[in-house]
Amino acid sequence: DLGPDHPESPDRIYAIDDQLIASGLEMTCEHADATQADKETLCLAHDTLYVETIFDRAPETATIWLDQETGMTPHTLSAARYAVGACCNAVDWVMQGTDRQAFCMVRPPGHHAEHDKAMGFCLFNNLAVAGCYAARQYDLQRIAIVDFDVHHGNGTQHIVQGDNRFLLCSSFEH
Repeated sequence: DLGPDHPESPDRIYAIDDQLIASGLEMTCEHADATQADKETLCLAHDTLYVETIFDRAPETATIWLDQETGMTPHTLSAARYAVGACCNAVDWVMQGTDRQAFCMVRPPGHHAEHDKAMGFCLFNNLAVAGCYAARQYDLQRIAIVDFDVHHGNGTQHIVQGDNRFLLCSSFEH
């Protein structure tokens, strides 16, 4: 929670949850708790020095700003690790199950985080890390990432660009 004037807010989770309930989908979903991603997993898509820097800079009190939009509170690193962990857990869920799909309702978002820097409210690139995790863990050679948002997932594009295992489809308003 970066304050009432910041667009990245816990209210985003509540809005998604409300829509899932209103549509009836919430009652048909299986729910699971995420595990936190470790540094090794984060480094599948991010520079090791960048990951170390984020861990080192995580504040114990107050808020620090990594850029004009991306802040870290004492809880942000933990939340970001759970967000990435949820996406990797979803990969395991889908790959180890039969006829399974997964939806991860996580914050902070991830698709703006670059290989070596935070951007656009994003510390770690949830989708890119999960895609790299899927490739490594399950030796996948064809991975599709479908990103829909108001903004283009520039960080995801830059991380997977040139890797022929990935197809990135991005639909965005701006």
